[in-house]
Amino acid sequence: MAATNTTPPIDSTSAEELTAKAVHKRYEGLVMVRTKAIKGKGAWYWAHLEPLLVHNNDTGLPKAVKLRCSLCEAVFSASNPSRTASEHLKRGTCPNFTSVPKPISSISPSSMGSPPSSSVQHNHRKRSSSSSGGGGGGGGVGGGGSSASYHVPPLAMVDPSRFCGELAYSPTVSATTVVTASTGSLLPQQHLMLSGGKEDLGALAMLEDSVKKLKSPKTSPGPTLSKTQIDSAFDFLSDWLYESCGSVSFSSLDHPKFRAFLNQVGLPAISRREFAGPRLDTKFEEAKAESEARIRDAMFFQIASDGWRPKHHGFLGAENLVNLTVNLPNGTSVFRRAVFVSGNVPPKYAEEVLSDTITGICGNAVQQCVGVVADKFKAKALKNLENQNHWMVNLSCQYQGFNSLVKDFSKELPLFQKVTENCFKVANFVNNNSQVRSIFQKYQLQEHRHVELLRVPARDYEKLNFEPVHTMLEDILNAARALQLVVLDESYKIVSVEDPISSEFAEMGRDMRFWNELKAVHSLIKLIKEMAHEIETERPLVGQCLPLWNELRAKVKDWCSKFQIDEAPVEKVIEKRFKKNYHPAWAAAFILDPLYLIRDTSGKYLPPFKCLTTDQEKDVDKLITRLVSREEAHIALMELMKWRTDGLEPVYAQAVQLKERDPISGKLKIANPQSSRLVWETYLTEFKSLAKVAVRLIFLHATSCGFKCNLSFLRWVCAHGHSRTGMDRAQKMIFIAAHSKLERRDFSNDEDKDAELLASTNGEDDVLNEVFVDSSSV
Repeated sequence: MAATNTTPPIDSTSAEELTAKAVHKRYEGLVMVRTKAIKGKGAWYWAHLEPLLVHNNDTGLPKAVKLRCSLCEAVFSASNPSRTASEHLKRGTCPNFTSVPKPISSISPSSMGSPPSSSVQHNHRKRSSSSSGGGGGGGGVGGGGSSASYHVPPLAMVDPSRFCGELAYSPTVSATTVVTASTGSLLPQQHLMLSGGKEDLGALAMLEDSVKKLKSPKTSPGPTLSKTQIDSAFDFLSDWLYESCGSVSFSSLDHPKFRAFLNQVGLPAISRREFAGPRLDTKFEEAKAESEARIRDAMFFQIASDGWRPKHHGFLGAENLVNLTVNLPNGTSVFRRAVFVSGNVPPKYAEEVLSDTITGICGNAVQQCVGVVADKFKAKALKNLENQNHWMVNLSCQYQGFNSLVKDFSKELPLFQKVTENCFKVANFVNNNSQVRSIFQKYQLQEHRHVELLRVPARDYEKLNFEPVHTMLEDILNAARALQLVVLDESYKIVSVEDPISSEFAEMGRDMRFWNELKAVHSLIKLIKEMAHEIETERPLVGQCLPLWNELRAKVKDWCSKFQIDEAPVEKVIEKRFKKNYHPAWAAAFILDPLYLIRDTSGKYLPPFKCLTTDQEKDVDKLITRLVSREEAHIALMELMKWRTDGLEPVYAQAVQLKERDPISGKLKIANPQSSRLVWETYLTEFKSLAKVAVRLIFLHATSCGFKCNLSFLRWVCAHGHSRTGMDRAQKMIFIAAHSKLERRDFSNDEDKDAELLASTNGEDDVLNEVFVDSSSV
């Protein structure tokens, strides 16, 4: 009683609102039940009983839920729909239940989703028997037919005695199904039922649908396109399909949603066999003819070979696609062929592939091939080809050279080894100790709004590829704040008493030297990777190799100064890698390319001999004499001396070195990259022998980076590599895709683009990432 006395009085307005909410909730529940029933997942009587929300005339709030019979407009209480159906429909109270049927397929979805007008007494609106409810179509009769009612000749009523003989039906089953003559729709009856029971409703609905389509076939809802427009659309579609090179499968063309899309835009159905057969052959022949025409127009070329070094360790036995591309003097590249290799390839095999590619292009006139640039085999295959053909200049890929520096540092620099070992200890301790991991994830969630383990590579894997180790270093550096808070947490102090390793972890967490060394290693890796990425993007020519390595040395020197690192061991690693990659053509192209001429005090633009070492100057002389005939060797050296003293007329040098700002990157770039070669061919005509060397040398690419194949396509090749037809189609698709990408100068990879999109951290992309994170945690 005391509790009753302390209860505050309930406001009449709030009580009405609570009642209204309860009534509305009851109404929504009945609507949901009716909707499911119409789709074939509920009682039959919901086809005729419709929930009705009654509103208060004064306040406008819902006050009650009623059931209205859609056959006779009678209104009943909604407290017990099953009893209402039995009393009103089964017992014959409803005058229209048997004489004026209401097919389920004609129920309007609007009556399910929104409440009718508030006054029950004045609601005499007739329901349309031909509305096409999206969910009430075939679903109401088993889920298969059209949503519209049908006007077809009457079908015979099914009499179960014809099929069941003396078998008695269960007395609990009273609903039957009949097809009416007026609408061709289904309705329950008392004394008859289909032989297959409820399962026959779907089949009967399909029968209705088929009859209607045969009686009055409909045209496509999409726009009407001409044959030219259709051919053009399919031409673009095939280009996109082939250029995706495995990202989109041929089977996707048969996907129901894709076929629905084609129908919606007015395009006919397509055959994946046509796209994988005749259309693919036609596209391949067109691309091949265009590629060969470009090669024939050029006086000489360079072969670029990329993919000999496996890029996906541990994936399908390191299956790799080797691209063989032709670099032309005008700065363009065309695709030649693809070779699939697995595991470690012997140098002799690589040499044979390169040699076959060259002879396949120019036959016996192999002097048209100026050289090869490849990501592997500099010491053997490339060297052998150079010795066999004295006019060749075979280079190792600079992108691969810069990336290899990271692996060199991990093996030879004590700082890298120390930091790597400490990070292994930290990551394994946090991941493997459940109590510590729980504390860490608490602060990780607090600092970064997500929880994840620190990524730790296998120790054997570390020797093959440093990339997973770099990922581990990044994880620990990014989680620095959370890891430091773990050490300060009270719960950790209890754990540290039980685990002896915890004291070492706590010491590293508080030691600023550990964090500074980790930051130094991460900074150096980032520096090298950024330069490597720029090399891959910009695709420098051979004359830029020496300036690139000089730029690297300068940046690394600044790095040593910033983190107080001893320069000597770092420079030793860089010099070792430089010598592995170096080719005398670097120095010769640097001297002969007018792009690198330096203006002296007299106003002359002279070759930068002062930037070379003594050995590099000798390399220039040796290379030039090797690239010309013996009779021209002394003439070429004399012309080199003249070039060294006279240089190039200032106006031409300035024209070659003219730069303009790139609208995309914002960087200053050479306005006309071909001008370096064109000056030698058109203006510097007095250097007859030296000019031959210059034009064949300065256009050479220093990287082998080319077409990138998707991993999904490599998986397909591994699965179907035994099939000759399958491999033939794969080769054609690769050729078409690579030819198109090289034509657009697009050296990116779709998977890399997707990763970049999903990793974006600004604006709408950040919201997108949050959605993915949230959904993955559900």
